[in-house]
Amino acid sequence: MAIVTIDGGTAVGEGLLQLLKADEIEPGTEPSYQVCKALYTLHPLGAKMAEAPIRMAQSQPRTVTVQNHPPEVAEEFELVWTQFCCQTHILNLRCLSRVYGMASLVLGCKDAPTDQALDMKKLWELPIFFNVFDPLNMSGSAIMNQVPNTPEFNQVVRVVCNGKNYHRSRFRVVMNEQTIYIDFTPSTFGFTGRSVYQRALYPMKSYIKTMIANDSIAGKIALFIAKLKSPGGVINKVMQGIAAFKRMLLKAATNGEIATIDLTEEIETLDMNNVDTAGTFARDNILKDCATAANMPAKLLQNETMIGGMAEGTEDAKNISKYIDGERLEMKPDYDWFDNIIRYRAWMNPAFFTRIKSLYPEEYENVTHEAAFSEWCRAFKATWPSMLVEPPGEQAKGEAVKFEAMVAVAELLMPQLDPDNKLEVVEWLCDNLSQIKTLLPRELNLDVDKLLAHFEENKDRENKSFEASLQNDNADGGGKPAGRGAQSRNDSLSHFRSALARLPGRPVAAAVQ
Repeated sequence: MAIVTIDGGTAVGEGLLQLLKADEIEPGTEPSYQVCKALYTLHPLGAKMAEAPIRMAQSQPRTVTVQNHPPEVAEEFELVWTQFCCQTHILNLRCLSRVYGMASLVLGCKDAPTDQALDMKKLWELPIFFNVFDPLNMSGSAIMNQVPNTPEFNQVVRVVCNGKNYHRSRFRVVMNEQTIYIDFTPSTFGFTGRSVYQRALYPMKSYIKTMIANDSIAGKIALFIAKLKSPGGVINKVMQGIAAFKRMLLKAATNGEIATIDLTEEIETLDMNNVDTAGTFARDNILKDCATAANMPAKLLQNETMIGGMAEGTEDAKNISKYIDGERLEMKPDYDWFDNIIRYRAWMNPAFFTRIKSLYPEEYENVTHEAAFSEWCRAFKATWPSMLVEPPGEQAKGEAVKFEAMVAVAELLMPQLDPDNKLEVVEWLCDNLSQIKTLLPRELNLDVDKLLAHFEENKDRENKSFEASLQNDNADGGGKPAGRGAQSRNDSLSHFRSALARLPGRPVAAAVQ
């Protein structure tokens, strides 16, 4: 395969024009580092092919929760996440990896050696920062291990920038597509992934030709063709002046004015009907070729409004939603890498833990900072919302089904439980009802302390009644026919289990069995 490069002496704009007019570009031609940079910065499709999938995947923020812990814990995480612009760093990392075929994200710290690991417990006080390197920044050091019988086979084992080697815990390398054994990539200066432009270089060249054609057509749209009567056999200066004067009047005439011509004369515009059909056909096919080469939906390049939009579940929306879900899955290691660092930065701060202890003294009075941090990390969860956003009417229907299921569970559980578990059911019901925003916009806030006091007052009486019911059931058992109370209780439990089995998702059926 041929490798196209841009001479160092030419400007980038001139190099792009020379590149896209080069006859040497054929299907299979590989772009160099300079070519990829020129395409990304100057080509109309360059930025969209590199950024559109990532920007669409990040268009909705993640929902960060730390279940069964104070809300300030999740709020502090999101605050630090925003301060370090983690979302932007991931966007740059993924975009540069698509442009060149590889990029790396590093964790830096002022006045600290880059080849040593940082103390994560002291990360809250260190002057840390994040940088994204492209292949030229790494000076060709991120070369894949080509020894098949090693654990690091086809993996980057080191990252070096300006002679400084980074510790393995402080960098993350992202490849675009899978690496191929001994397949040198010019844009990354090594045996790494491939640029998103590698297969699309030829159709991207063709796209520039359609732009040149559009410019030519736009310059001819206002062209008038005047079929004027011949001035006669002998043309003198007077006749030429009259003809020129008539053309000047035609050129200067605008809406609301009148132009007079002879009966045998005609004024018309250039016929471009065939040009429109051919130009549209060529442009659409070129965009589809670029999208196919980049392994992305053509709708993202065509920049057209999807029929029905992303909210009504059309086929276009479903296909793009699946594609974006795949992009989010590929970005998950990047977010996990950032999540770990931001958790240490946000939660290991002694001042933050002191604030939590002052706000919740009963829960954290006898808990150490390290133990609380471990509990928060285990309860940490970040989820993406669905790309297919349902209309408010459909959301209300879905929430109504959830509401009916929760009420059914509560109605079936409450008569069968002891007072302590009844309180757990009430808290579970309140927590789930607070998530139904469309159907129930206002949250249900019960005073749990008063509710607990109420249960404590009736706890002994209800426990005795509950134990008496169990003793009656045991007394009626043992091979003897069950009493009326025991039979009624068995029928109730049987009805309880069968009803749970019919609930959507069987939320607690397994636990009851």
